[in-house]
Amino acid sequence: MFLMSRKIKSLGVKMIISGAGSDEIFGGYLYFHKAPNKEEVHQETCQKIKALHLYDCLRANKSTSAWGVEARVPFLDKEFINVAMSIDPEWKMIRPDLGRIEKWVLRNAFDDEKNLYLPKHILYRQKEQFSDSWIDGLRDHANKQVKDATLMNASFIYPENTPTTKEACYYRTIFKKFFPKNAARLKVPGGPSVACSTAKAVEWDAAWAKNPYAALGVHAAAYKGTEDAKIENLMNGSPQTLQERIVEKTAIIA
Repeated sequence: MFLMSRKIKSLGVKMIISGAGSDEIFGGYLYFHKAPNKEEVHQETCQKIKALHLYDCLRANKSTSAWGVEARVPFLDKEFINVAMSIDPEWKMIRPDLGRIEKWVLRNAFDDEKNLYLPKHILYRQKEQFSDSWIDGLRDHANKQVKDATLMNASFIYPENTPTTKEACYYRTIFKKFFPKNAARLKVPGGPSVACSTAKAVEWDAAWAKNPYAALGVHAAAYKGTEDAKIENLMNGSPQTLQERIVEKTAIIA
């Protein structure tokens, strides 16, 4: 990779390494906390990998190409995928009681006491969501731009993949402005989604549908948008010291 980077640099092309694919392969998204068994974990990871070209890879390709940067995705190397997907999915299940957090298999592979790749507090840091720090601003802006009547009549305005919130309506309006043809609309996948999930998150735990912005009950510092969310966190017993407990248990296991 070093030689490849030098060659690319000599051609005036910038290259970056992307971690895209690791969450899909190892079940690293927070909603995998709710997976009921290893069969469901395996099926969901397979579906996520197959859909990467519609989401993360497409976004990474467009955003890097727009600035003359080439992205490489080592986790999506075919040999690596074959090895990772042959692992018993039981090891990909998130088990805080056993010290296993998101992508535990991958994290544990770099847990070497003699040759520390990363400090343990970083190696076993719980997964964060990109959007949690600025969703309030987006939602407030959308609420000001979209009228109540628009949301009430969304099923008539947008019969395909009907938006269910003002924020979704706002994004749909922008999309329609640039892509007015019905053929373009039909190309966009839709459906319930929570914390980068497919509809499986709501299927595994219907309570998640009430708060589409955070993985309540599984994240130590989950976004609390309402008083109900705060109460739900307390009822679920979500401890603020979850990260410290996981680091402690994994240290014992290692």
